[in-house]
Amino acid sequence: MGVYDFTARTNSGEEKSLGDYKGKVLIIVNTASKCGFTPQYKELQELYDKYQDKGLEILGFPCNQFG
Repeated sequence: MGVYDFTARTNSGEEKSLGDYKGKVLIIVNTASKCGFTPQYKELQELYDKYQDKGLEILGFPCNQFG
């Protein structure tokens, strides 16, 4: 089983196949946003802005281990 075999629920509650991202460069991030240590968001946005036209996608998955 590979990453493209998984699905995830979007913010709007829809199921999204990671297979939709085949051919893209993926950065998959654990976004523990409630912990207060989120300065990486700025750098992730800068990285995305720089490379999105080359196929970069950043997928953020929230966790609740700090909240």
